Amino acid sequence: MEFLTLLRRGVAASAVAVALAPAARADSFDATVVAGHPPVFLWVKTLSETFIPAVNAALDGSGHSIEWMEAYGGTLAKVGGELEAIEDGLAQIGIVSSLFEPSLLSLQNVTYATPFGSPDVDIVFGTVDGMHNEIADMRGLWESHGMEYLGGGFGLEDYLLMTDFPVDSIADLQGRKINAPGPAVNWLKGTGAVGVSGNLTTYYNDIQTGVAEGVIVFPTAAAAAKLFEVAPYVTRTGFGAQYAGAIVAKKSWFDALPAEVRQAIRAGVEDFALAYRAGLEQRVVGAFAAMEAGDAKIGTLSPEARAQWAQALPDIAGDWARAQDEQGLAGTEVVNTYMQKLKDAGVVLPRDWTVE
Repeated sequence: MEFLTLLRRGVAASAVAVALAPAARADSFDATVVAGHPPVFLWVKTLSETFIPAVNAALDGSGHSIEWMEAYGGTLAKVGGELEAIEDGLAQIGIVSSLFEPSLLSLQNVTYATPFGSPDVDIVFGTVDGMHNEIADMRGLWESHGMEYLGGGFGLEDYLLMTDFPVDSIADLQGRKINAPGPAVNWLKGTGAVGVSGNLTTYYNDIQTGVAEGVIVFPTAAAAAKLFEVAPYVTRTGFGAQYAGAIVAKKSWFDALPAEVRQAIRAGVEDFALAYRAGLEQRVVGAFAAMEAGDAKIGTLSPEARAQWAQALPDIAGDWARAQDEQGLAGTEVVNTYMQKLKDAGVVLPRDWTVE
């Protein structure tokens, strides 16, 4: 009798365990995903329309799920405030633009210190992404703020020059006032042009009122702002595509997730990268079509003129690298690694920024 009682209890316990097992595996995790820009920007649109669905699809059937709360366009963090929002635990994952964190994420801005690189977004974004796995300081900068670097490097397409006068060589820039964003002001040094710091909200009016006579800008922004109306001469200078940031997560939150969930998030990041780059290429084609329709005069700087411009610049990369080295960071290693990887990819550089 005692044996039968124990047997029944064992069977009952097994039945309860089987019944409860699915519930135990069916964990749901809350995640607020943040971006300072609104969804009209491609990286935010791709975060919402590709990354999140891809993670959900990867989790399908795993017994795990994520309840997403999307906070874009300044609802939780302003542009440049995403890192702090995740660091403070207000969000668990999101897009962080290293471009807007030149002090905290200095090494990630290597492309802005090495102008006239590659116009190929796949090469540029993929190279800087991969360098995070090779150079400890690059990943370390994120980790020093409690971030897990997930990848999905995104950025901006090949920068160009738009002016209200024709440009065939740097001689045409002598004495001209040119708007440029942040670090791109350095791309004008030694050319005879006068760099005028500005941003997308001021470019049109600055050129229209004579504060500036041109701007260094990327095509998709130029077309959207209709800069061709005030600066109809579009010169494809080949400044290069620029890495601007990636998807990161709060490390303590990410590390506590089950392996299947972490793997699903990484899979979503890979899908994000592919979709973003494909979408960017389509937008660039559309941008040039819009500028042509607006009677822009589009030309390309000759290889000789491009080389002359690149060689006229001071040692931007060397100065930047040494400044990083002095702070105990691998500035020289980052520049030299980036240069070598571009050359290995077959990129023809009008100036090799390798630091001696």
